Amino acid sequence: MDQAMFPVTRQFDAALEIVGKLRAAGYEAYFAGGCVRDLLLGREPKDFDVATSAEPDVVLGMFERTFAVGAQFGVVLVATCGGADAPCGAEEQSERPEYVVTEVATFRSDGAYSDGRHPDGVRYTKSAEEDVRRRDFTINGLLLDAVALFPQGLKPAAHLAGSIGPAEAVPLLQDQLQHGPAEAVPLLQDQLQHGPAEAVPLLQDQLQHGLAELAGLDEKQPQILRLTTPRLKSTPGAPFAQDDKHFSTAQILRLTTPRLKSTPEAPFAQDDKHFSTAQDDSPLRAAVIDFVGGVGDLEAGVVRAIGRAEARFEEDRLRMLRAVRFAARFGFAIEEETKRAIRALAGRIDSVSKERVRDELTKMLTEGHARRAFELLDETGLLAEVLPEVARMKGVEQPPQYHPEGDVWVHTLGLLGQLEEGCSATLAWGALLHDVGKPPTFRRAPDRIRFDGHVEVGVAMGAEICRGFRFSNEETRQILALIENHMRFAMADRMRASTLKRFFRMEGFEEHLALHKMDCVAGSGNLDHWEFVRERWQAMPEETLRPKPLITGRELIAAGYKPGAGFKEMLRAVEDAQLEGAIGSEEEAMRWVRERFPLVEG
Repeated sequence: MDQAMFPVTRQFDAALEIVGKLRAAGYEAYFAGGCVRDLLLGREPKDFDVATSAEPDVVLGMFERTFAVGAQFGVVLVATCGGADAPCGAEEQSERPEYVVTEVATFRSDGAYSDGRHPDGVRYTKSAEEDVRRRDFTINGLLLDAVALFPQGLKPAAHLAGSIGPAEAVPLLQDQLQHGPAEAVPLLQDQLQHGPAEAVPLLQDQLQHGLAELAGLDEKQPQILRLTTPRLKSTPGAPFAQDDKHFSTAQILRLTTPRLKSTPEAPFAQDDKHFSTAQDDSPLRAAVIDFVGGVGDLEAGVVRAIGRAEARFEEDRLRMLRAVRFAARFGFAIEEETKRAIRALAGRIDSVSKERVRDELTKMLTEGHARRAFELLDETGLLAEVLPEVARMKGVEQPPQYHPEGDVWVHTLGLLGQLEEGCSATLAWGALLHDVGKPPTFRRAPDRIRFDGHVEVGVAMGAEICRGFRFSNEETRQILALIENHMRFAMADRMRASTLKRFFRMEGFEEHLALHKMDCVAGSGNLDHWEFVRERWQAMPEETLRPKPLITGRELIAAGYKPGAGFKEMLRAVEDAQLEGAIGSEEEAMRWVRERFPLVEG
């Protein structure tokens, strides 16, 4: 196992440095939790947490910059440079790299959880297993022994750059290629025959042109995945030179294997919906410490509570929502006993702060698997507890001529299924709540099903939901604007020019466009209104959309008008005329004002 197999990030370097220092001082220290899970799934962890037998006072004294933010629960934040070449500097030296902050937690055993979130007391332990068994889910209860991975010593990956020269580059690449698919090796090795100077650029070019072209691999065979390294800067004088934007040859390739789904017909068929887990005989797998069956649950695609599920959820009831989120994110099932416990305890989720619930729901909505997350919320009984207004959408019929897909719940799920990973929280919540006013306004009219005033009712309900979840004022304004305006697209082709331009000027208009498109796709599929608005919005120059005002209050005062509330009405009317193209100069604007707002004598 070479360090180059790991993410080349300062977060990884920082955690590895901390583990090395703790181990050198005689303490146990491991990567812990989600980072181990993600490494086994072939995903790049966002951060690396460390679990150790060293108590908080030891950690606080061992590292130069620490923050005892959760020391009462055994948690210390450690700030290091994370393998940066330059020292991390003071605020006034902005060119220096920022510190990397790593969470370091002492092995502990928790007491009772009276408040459903925090342990009444903690007891530090020297047992890694005891620490793991207090955690939430088996897939998050894994430890990684970095010493077992790097027996030659813990050396941060970023430091490799200075130790690899041209002479070592090609043999190192060839050695890495031996871990890859047999079909790819000859092709890549053939490129290496061009010599050190040309090898790296050629390999980079090959890799950037796509995996299939590179190796000519069949879809069911192992592939080379994810080239995450920037290009090397190669010159005749310095064929492997680096600058601050480039990495060493040792970091070019990371060869992994897609998750293989074994069946009698295709013993190594690839499942495109999953990432790989480390093979049984891989150094990564061998370095994993698994006290709770987490590796097996990763292979089986299962979210399972550690130990007795009811006890884990009573400790922190937010874990019920986290179970749903992890299952949706990874395409996993919730293990039956774990799901049964969630159903039994769903009513107690109200003891969790609204902010924590909001943040968990927002993650579900913005991680790219919102539909599955909300289906699971419904299946577990959590939806009716955290968002009863959304749960009431189920079974509310819609006019089939406009909504052939089904009821309001099915329609809303159709929008959630289109939310992309990384979408804005306001767009996601707008999609979820855009039709929240339909259930209370449902009526069966003689001609068809109608929802009279559902937009206005929806805005009021949305405001209450946002207030309850303590959204910021800015977020609330945008979510409510999305609800309030989602039906206006149908009228766009009949709007006056000034009205249409003001419509386009709404803050975050691209989110309004995105919501309307999702609304159409999840319903009738007719995109005529969306295309009309999009084409005109994109074609309209900024100076036409937001022209410089022709007059201000100063010109009105100079013309003899008395300042007051009427100025706002007058200036808006002038701007409307300007947007309509009826006036185009200060002189025309003042003449227009005098005709419509004549001065009153005396």
